[in-house]
Amino acid sequence: MHSPQFPAEPPSTDTVDRDVPGLRSPASDADRAPHMFDVIIAGCGPTGAMLAAELRLHNVRVLVLEKETEPKSFVRIVGLHIRSLELMAMRGLLERILPHGRQRPAGGFFAAIPKPAPKGLDSAHAYLLGIPQPVIERLLEDHVIELGAEVRRGCAVAGFEQDDEGVTVELADGEQLRSRYLVGCDGGRSTVRKLLGVGFPGEPSRIDTLMGEMEVGVPQEEIAAKTAEIRETYQRFWLRPFGAGVYSVLVPAAGVSDRAEPPTLEDFQRQLRTIAGTDFGVHSPRWMSRFGDATRLAERYRVGRVLLAGDAAHIHPPTGGQGLNLGVQDAVNLGWKLAAQIRGWAPETLLDTYQAERHPVAEDVLDNTRAQMELHSTEPGPQAVRRLLTELMDFDEVNRHLIEKITAIDIRYDFGEGPDLLGRRLRDIDVKQGRLYDLLHRGRGLLLDRTERLTVGGWSDRVDYLADPTAALDVPCVLLRPDGYVAWIGDDQQDLDDHLSRWFGEPAH
Repeated sequence: MHSPQFPAEPPSTDTVDRDVPGLRSPASDADRAPHMFDVIIAGCGPTGAMLAAELRLHNVRVLVLEKETEPKSFVRIVGLHIRSLELMAMRGLLERILPHGRQRPAGGFFAAIPKPAPKGLDSAHAYLLGIPQPVIERLLEDHVIELGAEVRRGCAVAGFEQDDEGVTVELADGEQLRSRYLVGCDGGRSTVRKLLGVGFPGEPSRIDTLMGEMEVGVPQEEIAAKTAEIRETYQRFWLRPFGAGVYSVLVPAAGVSDRAEPPTLEDFQRQLRTIAGTDFGVHSPRWMSRFGDATRLAERYRVGRVLLAGDAAHIHPPTGGQGLNLGVQDAVNLGWKLAAQIRGWAPETLLDTYQAERHPVAEDVLDNTRAQMELHSTEPGPQAVRRLLTELMDFDEVNRHLIEKITAIDIRYDFGEGPDLLGRRLRDIDVKQGRLYDLLHRGRGLLLDRTERLTVGGWSDRVDYLADPTAALDVPCVLLRPDGYVAWIGDDQQDLDDHLSRWFGEPAH
C-alpha cells in the first residue's frame, strides 16, 4: 500500500511525564525498530477508524492495528445521534452513510420515556440514524484506507515502552514497531490502558441484560401488544422488528447465572417465558450477547505519548445509545490536535485540552446513564421518579434539555468569557458557497467573516477564510476549530490574531 513520505521530525513541544509506566531513556537509532509511524492506533472500531481518518487529513502517517482477523459478522443496529451525524457531514461522509441506515425522530431516548422529539432542534440533521454496526465500521474502515492509512488485522498490542522521542510497540507475535504516539481505541477491556497503568474507577456491573437478534414464530401484532403491556413495568424488555421476521430481543438476564459463558437460545427462551409468559417462538439467532451496567471512567486520557479514546477511556450502560457516539466525538476532538503536535505547529498546551474537554463530557454521559438505569428499575421508588419525570417531560424545556444532552448538541467547552455561542458547535448554516459543513471536509480551521475586513494571515496553511456578509449568523465573525466548535467571536483583527495563536500556534513566516 502506498504511504506518503514520512516527514522530518518537527521540533518537539511535548512535555513527557518522567514517572509514567514504560518510560525509558531515548533509544539509539540502532535500538529502534525499522518501521516508523507518526501514530499507531490500537483498535479499528468506529473510534479508531474515525481518529485515523482525522489524522490522515493532515498527512499524518497512521497504522491501525486490529486484533480481530475479520470484521464483525453479526448485525447489531447502532444509532448515530445528531452531533455524530453533523461530524459525518463535516467530513463529507454523511451522504455515503445515509443510504445504509433508517432515519427516525430524535425523541424518546432518555430512559426510553416515550416523548416526541422537541420541535425546532438546532441542527440540520435533527434525527437518529439507525445503522447496522458492521456497516458503519466497514464504511469508516474503507474511508481511512482510501485516505492512505494502513490497517492490519489479526495484530494485537502486547506491550510498549515510551521515551522522549516516541513509543516502541510490541505485537503479540513479537514484532516491534516504532511510532511517535500510540492511541488506545481498543475497547472497555483495553490492553493499552492496562499496560499504561491508568486507573479505571467506577462501579462494577450489577444488572445484566440479554440482547440478540433472532427470528420469531408468532404474528407481529401479538408481539407488539404483549411488548407494550410488559414495558409498562419492565423497561429493559423489547422485541423490535427489523423485517423478514427478524427481531431485536432485549430481556433481563436475572437468573442466568454464569457470566463467563455466552448466552444460549435456551436462556432467551427461558427469560422470555418468565417475564412474558411466552417465548414468542424465537429461533435461528443471528447473534446473542450479554451486557451489564458497569460504569467506569479512566483517570487520565493521556500519559506522555500514549492516549486513550472511546471505550478504552469510558464504559457505561447502552441506555440512550451514546457509547459509539461518545467515542467518535472523542476521535474528532483528538485528531486535529494530535496532528498539530506531529506537524509541529501545536501550541504548547493544545494536546492537553483533549482531556480537559472530553473527560467532563464523559462524566456527564456516565451520570445520565446512571440516572436512566435507575429509572429502568421495577422498584416502587424509581418507578415513582419515572412517573414524575414523565410528567415533567411534557414541558418542552425539560424534554429539549434531555434530548440535547443525549445527542451531544448541548456541549459547551470552557473557552473563557464570551457570548453563549462561544465554545459550542456551530450548526450547518447557509453560506454563499452552499452549506457551511461542506467547507470543513479537509479538517482545517475556518474564519467566517461577515465584515469582509479580517484575515487569517500567516495561519492560512491551517485555517481557511470565507468572507460572506450574507451568512446566517447574528455575530460579525466566528473562528471555527477543525472539530466545528466556535473558538472566537468578534470583529477585531488583533483579538482574532491572539485567538489564532491560542488554537493554531505561531503564524508561518
